[in-house]
Amino acid sequence: MNRSVLTGVIAALAATVIVLAGAFVLLRPSGGTASDSSGGASGEASISSGQADIGARPDCPGPAVGGVELECLGGGYAPPSGEVTVVNVWAWWCEPCRDELPVLAEYAAARPDVTVVGVHADASAAKGAALLTELGVDLPSYQDSTNAFAGTLGLPGVIPITLVFRGGERVGVFPEVFHSAAELDAAVSGVL
Repeated sequence: MNRSVLTGVIAALAATVIVLAGAFVLLRPSGGTASDSSGGASGEASISSGQADIGARPDCPGPAVGGVELECLGGGYAPPSGEVTVVNVWAWWCEPCRDELPVLAEYAAARPDVTVVGVHADASAAKGAALLTELGVDLPSYQDSTNAFAGTLGLPGVIPITLVFRGGERVGVFPEVFHSAAELDAAVSGVL
């Protein structure tokens, strides 16, 4: 088998994996149970009316991230700071996210010059906040009940996914799991 055929087969396999992962994300339940009558249409209202269920969380750096306005998961808004922002899209039900969120917190502690935030991509804000509390991750996170962030930015339908912004410009997209703060730092440094 020649090199170009092998490269084509590998690319096709990678595309298939991405499509299947995207289908899984889009077709899975949004976090409610069969007895949950809230449905997906009321996702935005549920965070506003359910803030008491979420508890206090850190403030988000402004009402928008990556040019997309989102509510802050359990917090308010602080003035944006810093030139570089690292955004991690995650969900409470995502096992790789569970492993990666503490890595993001470690990276944020080591790099105070970089703004690190999450975007919780699920309608259940309370479950997202509960996971952060369970993991001891005290990073600000936006709540995205309607997939506005990924949809507006044209992101692949996979999580976790990490983006790097310099000012308002997206300079890096990483649809992968980071296993250490050093690994994340190398990826971020590589696009700056």
